[in-house]
Amino acid sequence: MSRFRSLWQASLNATKKALTWNLEDLMPPSERLIFSFNSKEELKKWHLYSDSEYGGLSSASLEISEVDNGLKAIGVFSGNLSVDLAEDSKWNISRGGFCGMRSKKFDGFIDLDSYDTIALKLRGDGRSYISTIYTENWVNSPGQLEDNSWQAFVHVPKDNWYIAKIPLARYLPTWRGNVINAEMEMNQARILGMSLSVNAEGGVPGTRTGTGDFRVELDWIKAIRTGEYT
Repeated sequence: MSRFRSLWQASLNATKKALTWNLEDLMPPSERLIFSFNSKEELKKWHLYSDSEYGGLSSASLEISEVDNGLKAIGVFSGNLSVDLAEDSKWNISRGGFCGMRSKKFDGFIDLDSYDTIALKLRGDGRSYISTIYTENWVNSPGQLEDNSWQAFVHVPKDNWYIAKIPLARYLPTWRGNVINAEMEMNQARILGMSLSVNAEGGVPGTRTGTGDFRVELDWIKAIRTGEYT
């Protein structure tokens, strides 16, 4: 067979294959694992923050714990919330009593445009936590180095494992913890990172609030496509 005929046959076969693809072949998987918390290496993708950076007395840790008789490892985000300030604090913060864990920035961006929901498998203490998604800066003023942040509350029932599903459309644009009162749409194709945080005050009505200990166990965070919010 001549070289020209071989190229023509290969092109024809590729065209036939493309025409017989199913829709499922053209779509990404129905879910995408973003973070797992099953090893110390996975936990290195996160860093902690709290009001202690501004003279507060809250504290937090992120550690590995074994469950199911040692057959499985999970991450444990825990600590203590306090609204007090250190006596020698030079800061005058208006809101204390917060802790959080934030992922280190991805190598570039991740594209979640094909998904409509963030799912978190966790077991908690009855508090409300805040799920945050960080995107490329196009909302804040020019020259601002902060990423854009989009936040939603997630209630973590006490004692039992639970898969919380948060539609991406429910995430609201925020700036330094305050909701931006404007019509905006998240750029899901330019996700830079995520965080999970907890405050002593506020949250979903009826959930546990106030100072004191907090603890939430984490298995994974995924993006899923339900088809309900498109």
